[in-house]
Amino acid sequence: MTEDSHYKLVSRLKPKRVIIPALIGIAVVLFFIIKEIDTDVIRNLQFSWKSVFWLAVAWCCMIGRDLGYMIRIRILSEQDLNWRQAFRVIMLWEFTSAISPSTVGGTAVAVVFIHKEGISVGRSTSIVLATSFLDELYFVIMGPILLLIVGKEMLFMTSLQGTGANFLNNLLVISIIGYTIILAWVMLVGYGLFIDPDKIRKVIIALFRLPVLKRWIVSAEKAGDDIVQSSHELKSKPFIFWIKAITATFFSWTSRYWVVNAILVAFFAVKDHFLIFARQLVTWIMMIISPTPGGSGFAEVILGRYITDAIPAAPEFAMSIALAIAIIWRILSYYPYLIIGALIIPGWIQRKFIIPSKKKK
Repeated sequence: MTEDSHYKLVSRLKPKRVIIPALIGIAVVLFFIIKEIDTDVIRNLQFSWKSVFWLAVAWCCMIGRDLGYMIRIRILSEQDLNWRQAFRVIMLWEFTSAISPSTVGGTAVAVVFIHKEGISVGRSTSIVLATSFLDELYFVIMGPILLLIVGKEMLFMTSLQGTGANFLNNLLVISIIGYTIILAWVMLVGYGLFIDPDKIRKVIIALFRLPVLKRWIVSAEKAGDDIVQSSHELKSKPFIFWIKAITATFFSWTSRYWVVNAILVAFFAVKDHFLIFARQLVTWIMMIISPTPGGSGFAEVILGRYITDAIPAAPEFAMSIALAIAIIWRILSYYPYLIIGALIIPGWIQRKFIIPSKKKK
């Protein structure tokens, strides 16, 4: 990619694009408040110092998630990115993911973010591909483990208060589709990175020559080239390199999944933390097929209904409380990235593109 193409790609990330996902999220919140949340029930939630403490713990879990990401990107860059650069890249990456559909995410622009911090395009591509592989590997490994711990009946087949069998069956179908997509991606990229990248490149290109996929053939060829290039970069890494990267990945995502648990503990006694943890993981697996920016709307609806039976309240009150918990969760785990990214991106574009361009003239 040329400098102009880099700028064209990044310049689309204008702060005004925050408006779309923010409006979707606000619309969903307002709908819940007006139609489905009993405000009298919410007023009965007791805010105490205990609540403040556990909400702070939830916030710390989100910080732990970002810290894990920063540690990992420094490992993958072999410390060529300092802590400030790592923070900047992660925040920009999360901002891009927050304003893009979950099916797109922020990886397409992440290469530019890393490259502009002083890493070559080839190595930046390798880092992004390795990051994507490790993230999806977490879901592939933890999904079956949590399913064994919690059990299929508890995870999918219980009659949640305020929901029904059809809703649960739909969750199961969406989860299977999401997990299948993730598993296929991990197998494809893993084989390409560590076994035979040239064969995977040929398979990808052959697949996208089919009439229904031919319009994306150029992107497919680039993806194949990226896998081949990244394979040469990553295959030579020592075993301890991958152990460190995997550990940072598991620390990051596990921290994120304890957020809802901490929010619930702020108001209630939680009986089964692993069940809540498992349902958050399933929610994120389902979000992979969400068409809305950052999963706005979709995430609040799914998690709000999905954790209803974990609320120790009467059935007629549980739905309102669960939806309120889901809204607090999104306020902590989603909107901060919109704000931080919107503050960082204009100055970053100015320093990395506009000023250097003026100096060349």
